[in-house]
Amino acid sequence: MALKLGEMLIKAGKITEDQLEDALQHQKDHGGKLGEILLRLGFVDDENVINGFIAKQLNIGNIELDDLEVDMDVVNLIPVDLAKKFDILSVIKVGKILFVATNEPQNVSAFDTLKFITGCEIQPVMTSKDSVQKAIDKYYNLGESLTDIVEEMGADMEIVEETEDSVSESELQAAVQDKPIVRLVNSIILDAIKINASDIHIEVYEKRFRVRYRVDGGLREVLQLPFGLRLAVISRLKILAKLNISERRLPQDGRIKIQAFGRAIDLRVSILPCIFGEKVVMRILDPLTLMLDMSKLGFPKRASKEFDKAIHMPYGMILVTGPTGSGKTTTLYSALQSLNNPDINIMTAEDPVEFNLEGINQVQMHSSIGLDFAISLRSFLRQDPNVILVGEIRDRETASIATKAALTGHLVFSTLHTNDAPSTITRLIDMGMAPFLVASAVKLIVAQRLLRRICKKCKVEYEPPEDQLEILGIDMDEVKKKGLKFYKGEGCPTCNGKGLKGRIAIFEAMPITAELQKLIIEGGSALEIEETASQQGMRTLRQEAIDRMFEGIVPIEQVVTETTGQ
Repeated sequence: MALKLGEMLIKAGKITEDQLEDALQHQKDHGGKLGEILLRLGFVDDENVINGFIAKQLNIGNIELDDLEVDMDVVNLIPVDLAKKFDILSVIKVGKILFVATNEPQNVSAFDTLKFITGCEIQPVMTSKDSVQKAIDKYYNLGESLTDIVEEMGADMEIVEETEDSVSESELQAAVQDKPIVRLVNSIILDAIKINASDIHIEVYEKRFRVRYRVDGGLREVLQLPFGLRLAVISRLKILAKLNISERRLPQDGRIKIQAFGRAIDLRVSILPCIFGEKVVMRILDPLTLMLDMSKLGFPKRASKEFDKAIHMPYGMILVTGPTGSGKTTTLYSALQSLNNPDINIMTAEDPVEFNLEGINQVQMHSSIGLDFAISLRSFLRQDPNVILVGEIRDRETASIATKAALTGHLVFSTLHTNDAPSTITRLIDMGMAPFLVASAVKLIVAQRLLRRICKKCKVEYEPPEDQLEILGIDMDEVKKKGLKFYKGEGCPTCNGKGLKGRIAIFEAMPITAELQKLIIEGGSALEIEETASQQGMRTLRQEAIDRMFEGIVPIEQVVTETTGQ
């Protein structure tokens, strides 16, 4: 009997049994191909490794399309619409056998269709999905990069060079339906999804119009657009998000739902008027990027134990703190998912609802009609909930209702924007909460950050600058004595020359013990709370980041910039 892909990879030492188990669980929860999941989770670095093993498993060939020049007569045996539909390219014809490059060598339905169209026996050869798509674009002359599209448009689209006030809504409606604009906007979105960007920034300056993607927490400029296209591009996005294209003075928010790469993806759209035009930011909500396995969040052993203990309490409040983009939603969703079963009524009030969670009652806030966190919470308490998630505690009213809910038999999750766990206590008290209520209601506070990883492909040992060592209070002599080392990424094609690829979460978990409760009631400062918590075993964000640094996972610059004030 032929070995399964996972078994083959384990046997070859490419992955561990635990990694395979994690990938299979992820596949069960979210769907998708095992090979793609292994790549996404970072268990295998090179897609060609996966393809080689699949080819071996199925006893078929493996091909690198970049190294092959295909005869156009062979390419044209398959119509372009079918090539795009099935992600297949015909590469070699021998007699009545047509060899086709594909990432889905078991797609019998596609091969039957191609057999009927071409009159040939179809023999699949394995290649990566990305390379077959690029080859299809290349050979069928569809291969317009964003730059190609823009250059083409520059010659025939000077549609909005007038001042903004002189462009009517009817002119904009006509402009945004033009195929080049539609193709450009689609390409901007799809390219961002392909490289796992979390956000798309489209920005207008005095004489520039640019596109940036946020990848692994860092912004990267990808394209300079012709200035004259600014109104057409932004209006096209407004139409997709069902916003008012004639309104350019007020902020607007909307959503775009697309079907791409075999899955539904939401884009949260925010439009903000600036002095030279409107800035658009689109948050990409891709279900494949959401990791809901609690064991994979990255909690150190002690913090993981504290978090697991707290989320299984019958009542109380658990707070997750950190800046925007620090992974708070992922942590909270993971906790809810671990509690999600038919015996528990879970309700969430979110602004916005980022991902739909099966079996959980999620409510979207609408401040324009008066539906806010406080009103939702009051209604929740009449809905017999066991677990409540409040997207964010922003004011005294929300904090008060959440606290009372936590003290009357409900488990409450929420977030605050604070720098660390100890300062969360003082923030709640500053909102007007009585110290004794905070001490009684809050059971655990978790502060977190996302740090960028050193690229594995170009990782090198080095000695960091003195000023960075001083900021962290690190003695180089002590470091050498302990045999510890510093690493950084030199920059390579894999990481786009940045030396950084991927991110890792660090956590500061502070359970509210009896000693801390007493200190809070007595009016202890954030510093006193931190000192007491540290004596009881809490490790700060900076300590956790330094540990990851000496493990060779993150560079010293990330420790300095992401844990300032720690």
